[in-house]
Amino acid sequence: MRMHRGSSKGGPGDRPPENLPLSASPLRVQVTVEVARAGRSETHELSVDRGTLLRAVVRQVGQRAEGCAVLVDGTSVPLDTAVDGPIRLTVIPTFSGG
Repeated sequence: MRMHRGSSKGGPGDRPPENLPLSASPLRVQVTVEVARAGRSETHELSVDRGTLLRAVVRQVGQRAEGCAVLVDGTSVPLDTAVDGPIRLTVIPTFSGG
């Protein structure tokens, strides 16, 4: 079988070209979560998929996202913010059941 120039079919043993960027970003990122309440805090270290919402991160440390304030460097951030790199979060529960 003859192939014309520019054919997309390769011969035996040919590998298709890869389309990966030279500096591919890691698929998982480190997240440090400090849960602060009543003058004490506990710190959790997580590895999450890039693009995970903060809402899911808060739930992973055992908190109800809807009842917490999430801070990055002292600034409140929305729960629908996606994690795109290593980050340190401070989670402050804003109310408790009773």
